[in-house]
Amino acid sequence: MKRKFSFRIIAILFIFSLLNASSCSDRAETVSCFPSTPINVVINLNLPAYFDLQTVGGWIYVNEQQSGTRGLIIVKTTNGFKVYDRNAPHICPDSNTTLNVENDIKIVCPKDGAEWILLTGEPLKTSSIPPKTYSYSFDNYSNVLSVYY
Repeated sequence: MKRKFSFRIIAILFIFSLLNASSCSDRAETVSCFPSTPINVVINLNLPAYFDLQTVGGWIYVNEQQSGTRGLIIVKTTNGFKVYDRNAPHICPDSNTTLNVENDIKIVCPKDGAEWILLTGEPLKTSSIPPKTYSYSFDNYSNVLSVYY
């Protein structure tokens, strides 16, 4: 009787561990070596430096304090904004893994040529992991964008 009971418990624990492991790998947002740093950026879109964020498809790099380890890419979309981390999400960071915008339509990793659509973050080639995105709030009255993590 004890053997049946312990075998069932072991079998149940094994099944739960398999379910848990597969669900984590399916939801992988970045590689395990991706740096985690606090993000706290406030941008007044009324300032000339941020004029590109007034129109859909406009984008900027943000490289100020508390904007991640390599900075951010902020894009104006039809529904608001997308805020991407400039660290490549699919490979461990090194000196050649800072994401760049090319031709105002795609984000590119210089190390391996991985590409993503600028407006949506959908992968175009090489990587199946989209760039890491951050939450934001936008105050229409003051025209201030706040990015946080």
